[in-house]
Amino acid sequence: MNRPITPDETTRQALIALIPRLRRFARVLTGSIADADDVVQAALEKAMVNMEQYQPGTRLDAWVFRIARNHWVDDRRRAHNRMGHDDIGAMLDLAGDDGVAVVEASAEARMVRAAVDSLPPEQRDVVALVMLEELSYREAADLLGLPIGTVMSRLSRAKAALAKRIAAEGALQ
Repeated sequence: MNRPITPDETTRQALIALIPRLRRFARVLTGSIADADDVVQAALEKAMVNMEQYQPGTRLDAWVFRIARNHWVDDRRRAHNRMGHDDIGAMLDLAGDDGVAVVEASAEARMVRAAVDSLPPEQRDVVALVMLEELSYREAADLLGLPIGTVMSRLSRAKAALAKRIAAEGALQ
């Protein structure tokens, strides 16, 4: 049985600081707040148990994102079903805001979320890593275990599909 190696204080603080980004990434992967929280918990647990596998000097965020993504993929394979996506409105932290700008921003966010949700999972993963988490193409390629050209191609197709969908949605309003 693997025994967790207690990380040093710097690594522990880095893991804590990573939680909001990891939650956002997991929400894009899963489309569900509840599933995302489960993925985050499992990823952090696996990271702690396998801390000896982390190579100091490398990007901790990329290592933990890879653990989260692998956990989600493995979990989906086991479950053999797809969960519906939560409404993006439930994911926004808009407490205290009021007015037309909030309504417009919420409508735009729903439109963008719907466009992202319509992408194939392999394009959605690349969008989440490169556009939301601001990883480089190389980092995303390494994390996903893909050639960098594949990441670039998927991102290009995803951007084109998003632009087309958002333009079409905008024309309807």
